[in-house]
Amino acid sequence: MACHCQLNSAFTVHGCVTVSDRRTGPSGTRGFKYPHGRTDAPRDAGTPLQPTTPRHTGSLSSQPRPLRLPLRLISEMELITNVTEYEKLAKEKLPKMVYDYYASGAEDQWTLKENREAFSRILFRPRILIDVSHIDMTTNVLGFNISMPIMVAPSAMQKMAHSEGELATARASASAGTIMTLSSWSTSSVEEVNSIGPGIRFFQLYVYKDRNIVRQLVKRAEMAGFKAIALTVDTPRLGRREADIKNRFTLPPHLVLKNFEALDLGTMDKTNDSGLASYVAGQVDRTLSWKDVKWLQTITSLPILVKGVVTAEDTRLAIEYGAAGIIVSNHGARQLDYVPATISCLEEVVREAKGRLPVFLDGGVRRGTDVFKALALGASGVFIGRPVLFSLAVDGEAGVRKVLQMLRDELELTMALSGCTSLREITRAHVITDADRIGRSRL
Repeated sequence: MACHCQLNSAFTVHGCVTVSDRRTGPSGTRGFKYPHGRTDAPRDAGTPLQPTTPRHTGSLSSQPRPLRLPLRLISEMELITNVTEYEKLAKEKLPKMVYDYYASGAEDQWTLKENREAFSRILFRPRILIDVSHIDMTTNVLGFNISMPIMVAPSAMQKMAHSEGELATARASASAGTIMTLSSWSTSSVEEVNSIGPGIRFFQLYVYKDRNIVRQLVKRAEMAGFKAIALTVDTPRLGRREADIKNRFTLPPHLVLKNFEALDLGTMDKTNDSGLASYVAGQVDRTLSWKDVKWLQTITSLPILVKGVVTAEDTRLAIEYGAAGIIVSNHGARQLDYVPATISCLEEVVREAKGRLPVFLDGGVRRGTDVFKALALGASGVFIGRPVLFSLAVDGEAGVRKVLQMLRDELELTMALSGCTSLREITRAHVITDADRIGRSRL
């Protein structure tokens, strides 16, 4: 970034808060000073960077204080070359409670690590001497044409990362020509997200004990132009996320779960452990079963994706109960620890589906090579979650756009170097898995 101004050792992003030092404050945040003593205010990293002068220590004005970014952080932002690098910057920038909520997994976090490491054990069998001067990555999901098989997964409470939150993510997704999935527990409502303009959007649904709430929410999503329901089925109770327990996680007081605000269910109480776990225990229906998939079909005409399937047995039931698609997911390794990585479960689900419905995957996708591997094992597309959150925290809408573009570019390169000019040409023969190697060793 060229700048010919005399700088005072920092840049300012207007509308934000101030990074004062690297000490840990009494609330567990990493040394952030906020207006009016708040320790949970959002930071807007999506506006232009400008030089700043030293701040006076007089009374606080009604205008938001600026965020000072160290020159080192700005330099690192300019040099980002892959999506994983956003996490380090986000960790430095976010309050500890927020970063830990986004980044952590359940209990020992074995599955969190395995979601990534399992991809590294899948190797390529590239083909050569194929004309790859034109690569087509377009695909169709539930009848909707999108630019690439990379979509945005539902992630809750995005305004903890950035003041624009889900609105920035929706704009970036639409600009990339792909699908965004909005979380039930978003900090922007379905109507607000719809208001940003055209785009293909799905709505992720948690089923509450009060089914009238579910009816209202699904109807609002329909009226706001959402195209499908992604029903989360792996959360009758919240997994034990020990970082959230240590941090006494709760939704910052200036934010609400916007879809539930009018129902007086948009806030979380402070507790001695995780406020979210207490919220889920009080509101989410533990009796949810396969018959409720049928029930949902009676209250909406939208296609229903079942999110959280990892076995052949549940694949059969999803088909039997009329699911329009399956998302192979372990909730970002945030529910039951020591389940296999989603990429390790994918082939079992695909084999059982036998092409009767599309199978998608989320969990651990950080490279275009990961996307290619999932497609080779039978996925119709992938969803990404944490890369969106971390890039949103670092650089707002521009960060999310860059993440989607980097993954697209990496997938295109992987296809070219593997001899594939379209998604249809990516086959099982292009990869070698642990199971393949074991099978060959027994011959």
